[in-house]
Amino acid sequence: MSDQNPPTVDVLVIGGGNAALCAALMAREAGASVLLLEAAPRDCRGGNSGHTRNLRCMHDAPQDVLTGAYPEEEFWQDLLKVTGGNTDEQLARLAIRESSRCRGWMRRHGVHFQPSLSGTLQLSRTNAFFMGGGKALVNAYYRSAECLGVQIRYAAPVDRLEISDGRFRAAWVGDERITARACVLAAGGFESNREWLREAWGQNADGEWPADNFAIRGTRFNQGVLLKAMMNAGADFIGDPSQSHCVAVDARAPLYDGGICTRIDCVSLGIVVNKFGQRFYDEGEDFWPKRYAIWGRLVAQQPGQVGYSIIDAKAVGRFMPPVFPGAQAATLEELAGQLALEPQSFVRTVREYNAACRVGSFDHTVLDDCHTEGLAPAKTHWALPLDTPPYYGYPLKPGITFTYLGLKVDEAAAAHFAGRPSPNLFVAGEMMAGNILGQGYTAGVGMTIGTVFGRIAGARAAAAACKQGADHAAA
Repeated sequence: MSDQNPPTVDVLVIGGGNAALCAALMAREAGASVLLLEAAPRDCRGGNSGHTRNLRCMHDAPQDVLTGAYPEEEFWQDLLKVTGGNTDEQLARLAIRESSRCRGWMRRHGVHFQPSLSGTLQLSRTNAFFMGGGKALVNAYYRSAECLGVQIRYAAPVDRLEISDGRFRAAWVGDERITARACVLAAGGFESNREWLREAWGQNADGEWPADNFAIRGTRFNQGVLLKAMMNAGADFIGDPSQSHCVAVDARAPLYDGGICTRIDCVSLGIVVNKFGQRFYDEGEDFWPKRYAIWGRLVAQQPGQVGYSIIDAKAVGRFMPPVFPGAQAATLEELAGQLALEPQSFVRTVREYNAACRVGSFDHTVLDDCHTEGLAPAKTHWALPLDTPPYYGYPLKPGITFTYLGLKVDEAAAAHFAGRPSPNLFVAGEMMAGNILGQGYTAGVGMTIGTVFGRIAGARAAAAACKQGADHAAA
């Protein structure tokens, strides 16, 4: 007997960024009818993906836009290092291996890549950059989805889900109930939900709420509504709610959608101090693309959740210039005054750092031998004295890109309930990235996870919808 109330579509995709679009395209290519619900209006579509620039890719030999080789084991070791081992190796290696097979498919859907980059970013070997950035990628995917017949609805936030015994039944947009044979959740984390951030970070010893001082680098629409819905439905979760992709951004950055241009990239070329003029971490620990995402959390742990990146004239031209000009002064005392730092403490910090520098052969493209001795915290690479005016200072605050608390999945991208995979509910992108990113980050890996698991989730959802349709037809 046929279904008396047939589902609206085969596959429902909830979300509008990279992972959601990859899922929708894969499901449609597999022959499924697809409806994509994007919470944002059309002019804000794409979630955080519009602010991205590149994809970290495994490859065993030089390729079109990638130099050298970046084999699986090296990629894995890089990920292992930045996460401190807080990662699911099976899922991580799956993402790594599949990253080598994504670019051809991406090109077929209109994504273009630019020639490999050289310079201090150290990414020409590991990361493929999108021509036109993430916004161009998102637009290309939407064009392709429309051409393939994917139904797209904007300003359609899903506020609740119907799930029974681990099986997706329906999603609700306001008073509208939308059914589907299978569903992919790819609606991002909860970084735009200030109340949830306060809950996750709590109060510090000074009675401050650190999260109140965070900028949200991406979309304002990632409120974590579906994460809460899945919690209420008894789904299995993974990750620390206080962990996130959190970088140091200019303290003058907007509250939302500041994106990459608000990042301060001169940290490794100078020192970083807190509001008391004191250093608090090794600025030269590793190459910037591997360690830039620790600095937001480090600044968040400082009094007032503020820091200051300090350089001198020798650093100018060696980093991507920020969108806001820094404070500039002929003396350290004058710079302290402009940044509202206590002059004596700040000048003492700089002088102690200068005296501890052991300058060898400075080279910002390698882990060089310029380091400090007898200083805590040490600066292990690129340690040059701050002695050449003018001096520059950039105020910092934490900028969250996406949170790592997410849904536990398996290699089929299936959501889990009490340890059992759902037969028709799949997860991709930031909603499951915590399986691989328990902490830390390395440039481009978020897009790797979203692209790989978006493709897996879409293909699996189409297969699940086909099976359910066949089962109903046979009933």
